Amino acid sequence: MLPFAITICGIDELPEHSAVGVSHVLSILDPDWPVPDAFGSYGEHQRLELRFNDVIEEFPGTIPPRQEHVTQLLAFGRTLLAEPARERHLLVHCHAGVSRSTASMLLMLAQAQPERNAEALAEEILRVRSKAWPNLRIVEMGDAELGRAGALVTAAITIYRAQLARRPELAAIMTDGGRGREVAAGQAGPPSR
Repeated sequence: MLPFAITICGIDELPEHSAVGVSHVLSILDPDWPVPDAFGSYGEHQRLELRFNDVIEEFPGTIPPRQEHVTQLLAFGRTLLAEPARERHLLVHCHAGVSRSTASMLLMLAQAQPERNAEALAEEILRVRSKAWPNLRIVEMGDAELGRAGALVTAAITIYRAQLARRPELAAIMTDGGRGREVAAGQAGPPSR
């Protein structure tokens, strides 16, 4: 049972969700990307816009996710929980709806359901967004802020392992994109506790 309805998508999919009645939108964009026009057709909703690149390490010319971004998205999640349960619908998007958005949704669900097993939360993310590959940097910072003692990181690694089993070619694609640490973690399996 989820504490709110959830939608995860990429920018190109935003027009498809304008009529579903979202109450909150977490919009994650690259630093210089224009605000998507689709929000004009969404009706009344609360929106938080965060701007950073989809990287997990510091690279010249990029703005990586920072702790203040994670703190902001978790604070936004708390405003969602203050709404009446029947009106809560969170849409999280990034450019492709694969990495920054799925990591953020994992954290927001973990915050809303602190008693829920992290593996079950990861399964929920995969159910909603089958191509999920959560940004490890975001998950690591959020795991620490939520006091999950590495459980959310382990859940993200479980997602990487599942994706690599289904699509082995992702190993080269993600590694070439600077995400080798995620690939290595997925290939090794979850850390022992």
